[in-house]
Amino acid sequence: MDWLTLPDVAEQLRVPVTKVRQMVNERIVLARRQDGVLRIPAEFIQGGAVVKGLPGLLTVLADAGFTDDEAMDWIFREDPSLPGTPMRALAENRGREVKRRAQAAAY
Repeated sequence: MDWLTLPDVAEQLRVPVTKVRQMVNERIVLARRQDGVLRIPAEFIQGGAVVKGLPGLLTVLADAGFTDDEAMDWIFREDPSLPGTPMRALAENRGREVKRRAQAAAY
């Protein structure tokens, strides 16, 4: 998986780095710290914007009790019924299917 630093994300989204930090704090995107640096999966950004449906999916997963790490793992885990990963399905504008699976995963 490719990762972007917050300044890289800010450049792609054409916003200040502080806005990207706010997006992480508000769970619009998730980040992981690697070697002391916060990084965001490159797949979260598509065409100069956050992938449609990602913030809503993150809310569903948080409401279901997923930690950030568990949510990140779930989003990138292969799901033969999609097929592919939930992230790939979001990028292909199949967000409803993904949200249904996320809601079902809570129970």
